[in-house]
Amino acid sequence: MKKILSVFLIVLISGGIWAQEKKIPKGHENTSKFRQLYDLLPTPNAYRAADGNPGPDYYQNRADYLMNIQLIDDKKQPVLKGEETIVYHNNSPQTLHYLWVQLDQNRRAPDSFTKKITPDGNNVMLRPGKFISEFTDLGYEGGYHIDYVKDDTGKDLKYTVNFTMMRVDLPKPLKPGESYMLKIKWWYNINNFTQDWARSGYEEFPDGEKEYIIAQFFPRMAVYSDVEGWQTNQFIGTGEFALPFGNYSVTITAPADFVLDGTGVLVNRNEVFTKPQYERWLKATKTFDKPVIVVSQEEVAKKIKNPETEQTKKWVFKAKDVRDFAFAASRRFIYDAMAVDINGKTKMAISMYPPEGNPLWEKYSTRVVAHTLKSYSDILFDYPYHKAISVNAYRQGMEYPMICWNYGRPKPDGTYSERIKNGMISVIIHEVGHNWFPMVVNSDERQWMWMDEGLNTFVQLLTQQRWQKGFPSRGFPKDLVPFLLGDQSKMQPIMVNADNMFHRSQTAYHKPAAGLYILREVVLGHELFDHALKTYANRWKFKHPSPADFFRTMEDASGTDLDWFWRGWFFTTEVNDIGIKKVDRFYITDKPTERIKKMAQRYGVKVSELPPFISLISEDSPDFDPGLKKKQHILAQTPTLKDYLKKNYDVDINRVKYPRYFYRIVFEKNGGLVMPVVLQVTYEDGSTEKIIYPAEIWRFNDKEVSKLLATDKKAVKFEIDPENITADVNPDNNVWPRNLKQSKFENLKKELR
Repeated sequence: MKKILSVFLIVLISGGIWAQEKKIPKGHENTSKFRQLYDLLPTPNAYRAADGNPGPDYYQNRADYLMNIQLIDDKKQPVLKGEETIVYHNNSPQTLHYLWVQLDQNRRAPDSFTKKITPDGNNVMLRPGKFISEFTDLGYEGGYHIDYVKDDTGKDLKYTVNFTMMRVDLPKPLKPGESYMLKIKWWYNINNFTQDWARSGYEEFPDGEKEYIIAQFFPRMAVYSDVEGWQTNQFIGTGEFALPFGNYSVTITAPADFVLDGTGVLVNRNEVFTKPQYERWLKATKTFDKPVIVVSQEEVAKKIKNPETEQTKKWVFKAKDVRDFAFAASRRFIYDAMAVDINGKTKMAISMYPPEGNPLWEKYSTRVVAHTLKSYSDILFDYPYHKAISVNAYRQGMEYPMICWNYGRPKPDGTYSERIKNGMISVIIHEVGHNWFPMVVNSDERQWMWMDEGLNTFVQLLTQQRWQKGFPSRGFPKDLVPFLLGDQSKMQPIMVNADNMFHRSQTAYHKPAAGLYILREVVLGHELFDHALKTYANRWKFKHPSPADFFRTMEDASGTDLDWFWRGWFFTTEVNDIGIKKVDRFYITDKPTERIKKMAQRYGVKVSELPPFISLISEDSPDFDPGLKKKQHILAQTPTLKDYLKKNYDVDINRVKYPRYFYRIVFEKNGGLVMPVVLQVTYEDGSTEKIIYPAEIWRFNDKEVSKLLATDKKAVKFEIDPENITADVNPDNNVWPRNLKQSKFENLKKELR
């Protein structure tokens, strides 16, 4: 018994020692850069399908508007008044107990949410006008004054204002498929947008006359969707607008000598234009080669000298399937227009600008609008509306359906620099382009800025290059590198809420555009990418897409798994740094190498009993024979190959084509981002070859991979992505033979690892 017990103890002791010494493997999560996006994207459902299409149960609510607007051109404080009737259509499967209405003008109210959350404790230098406005009772008082909210019978509705959002409580639940009518009467003081840098308001000129660009001016229905429910994020100035589609009937009363245009068809143009102006307009509708001046600078000068301040006119607009309404008005507006042929349908390109915009605007604006309509229609889908208007406004760049405000004025003497001209052209293309994203492909701007700004910036880049090859454009990946190397403490992924973004211009505009450029030029190629982007735009025009819908459609329509790209480029701040670690020249030999000898030993056979092998060895290999340098060009001098050719092919050995040079390129990836390897090889004769290795080359080793290059020409230089179309942040390791100077990126590389 003692013996058995002692044996048992020995087993226990030895088992304990084994348990202590044996390292039990820990579990691992999938950290591959190529894992699927199931952890980041919502699960497909009946509303939004797995292929990126709207699902069979997809819905969207609508809001139709009947509005009467009065623009009061008061010299001291202009005012906008409005009465509107909204018919809200509940197409959702949910019963709604209240409606949410956006009150964007309340951003400028004395107790605005924006003011409360803006850290201004260090704002100790103020212009006199700003000081008076902020700290005295003489300042501008903004925000809505709501006179009433009523139902269709005139009965008051209970409502609650939460800064820029208003909840309207319904007297009875609004069931699926039902509609509800409410009426709102309101007014507000129009702001001077040159003082508060707002997206709309008025600009006052030295002669006392004003130019009005009026937007976000009426209480507008918020979006209710399957993704967010009610989108009730406050409007604090950065995130833009989430709005439902609807039909609009709008009557605007303004001074009789104003020139006014806006969203929709101006149905009484023949009444509000003078007879000569209307005749010029009719001429413009048939003129496709150049703009026609409808309201001239001479006519503007006369009106400024003798303004009609007492008389008014009514401008009547009708618009179908738009998500918003905006207009511009002034007696200082010059007006020109030209017809544009979009696949057999005539659209009107229009510009409105004060004399301060000439000669720059008369020469370029409407032509740029026409070019934009043609280019975007070709890249995405035909422009669905009948007109697009470009309005010149001081330091502006803002878009609404069929109308936008744009930057760019010459000096007082009429001269202008290339920078001003190109800046104006860029802004016009960008803002007119917003008619596609997000005016028609109606993403949630309050949440995802990149879905309109980034996609639009990319198509803008293509359109600018069609306007003029080499045109200075935002969106090229190489130009993003300085930003990527910037302050890492404030670096954010693209997938960040619009209002919480540190660097809007780079994160929401440039980086998404650069990513799409990489996809088109390196990953997918033009044919697959262009088809996929066009498919996304057509699937989701006049609908409300989410980021997942874009990602899934691009994969579905291109037939390519891009989860690795979305994860790295959109959901992280990792950077691309691919370098060449070394390049070895290889030579052909059929003599047994150390590797072959070890193989024979492993299998317990003689080397001669193994099948013949052709080996590629470098000069630093222990098997290297210097004589290989002399005969490596002669295939017939490798006996094994010579015998194989004679036995298997009826061919003249000396006429067989084969590579004469072999190189092993070892690539290193110091950045966290997965990216294709773009390699340019320069040969001895001066010719070059570009080779693209797909990103999947990194799937089994995220740090280092090697490729064998066989060529019939001697290579003298190997370079990673010389044009930097992949936003490689470190050029110092991109070239072989290496320039041995100390890399200025070493500290960054250590940080990014």
